[in-house]
This record gives sequence, structure tokens and C-alpha cells, in this order.
Amino acid sequence: MKFNSDNLLLYAVTNRSWTGKKTLYEQIEEALMGGVTCVQLREKELEEEAFLAEAIKIKELCHIYHVPFLINDNVKVAMACKADGVHVGQSDFPVSEIRKMVGDDFIIGATAKTIEQAQKAERDGANYLGVGAIFPSPTKKDAIRITSKQLKEICDSVSIPAVAIGGINLSNMTEILGCGMKGIAVVSAIFAADNIKIATQELKNKISLMIE
Repeated sequence: MKFNSDNLLLYAVTNRSWTGKKTLYEQIEEALMGGVTCVQLREKELEEEAFLAEAIKIKELCHIYHVPFLINDNVKVAMACKADGVHVGQSDFPVSEIRKMVGDDFIIGATAKTIEQAQKAERDGANYLGVGAIFPSPTKKDAIRITSKQLKEICDSVSIPAVAIGGINLSNMTEILGCGMKGIAVVSAIFAADNIKIATQELKNKISLMIE
């Protein structure tokens, strides 16, 4: 699937903490119905076989909505399920090594908290950056925070697009207006919502007005 900066507008990162009576699949479909532009499947606890089986089903769902599907961290699962790409952190498999293993159409996202990390990711072949954490995050309480000024400096330092991540929600997203990102990546603002479809629509409407 072709990738461009428009896919970063409203980027959903999954978390099964709030599934309740719903399945994660059902929650993701509600988010897709609400208009998310990219989905990253994040599973830290599942055995690899179960992770792969789930990834195949959710990839097919995302493709029905013509939305790119990425795997968090696990390059092996990403390649096995023929995901559109993978997102890796600073301590995960190096971007340069992943790029050697995959074709040019495979999307690679990389986490960056400094200009140096951002520029290295771009040199190594990343397609986009995930920059943060911007605000306190309920899913990563120990995440290193960066300021809106640092976010802008990182976005300005590279030619690949960046998405802001970390505790972003409907009430605080205007605090990063004009920082140069092409969208926001959210977890709890979507998946912890009582009505995921409506929450997603509201987030998308607001971020659409913020991004040039």
C-alpha cells in the first residue's frame, strides 16, 4: 500500500487495556469507521503465533478501509503477515537493518526524541518519525517527555514527515499547533473512549483543521 504524509493525520496505536466486552478487532473497526488514517498493532504480551494470527485478520480489516497497517517492534511478525510496515523504537531492531531486509514499499517508522535520532532515522531509511512523548501518557508512564519547542525543532530538522505522540487528546492537541508534525498518534483518546467511532471523528475533525 502506498504511503504518504496524509496517512499520519490520525494514527491509531492499539492497546487492549480497554477492550471490556468488545474484542480488539471490534474496537479497531469502530476506529476505522470513525476515520483513522493508519493503524499500528501493538502487542507486548501475546505469544508470537497468536500475534501473527491476530495481525493477519486486522491487516485484512484495515485494507478493507484502505488504511495502512503496521506492526509495533516485531519485524518478524510484520514480514510474516505481510503488513504494510513496522514501527520501531530506539532500542529495537535498527532501521538500517530492516531496510536491507525489505523492499522500498515497506513502511518503516522510527521513534525520535532528539534531532540526532531523527536525522539518523532518516539517513537509515525511515519513512516517518514518531516524536514524543508530548504529554503524560497513561500507557507509557515512564516515557521521556519533550516540549512543543523540541517537537518543532525535530520536525524542522528532517525532510520525512513526523507524527506527534504521547498523551494527546481532544483538549490538549491545540498546544502543539504549528509544530510541523503531519498528524497525531493516539492510544487512549481512541481506545479508552466510550464511543470509539464518535471519539475518532472528533479527533480527526480537530486535527484536520490544525495540519496545513
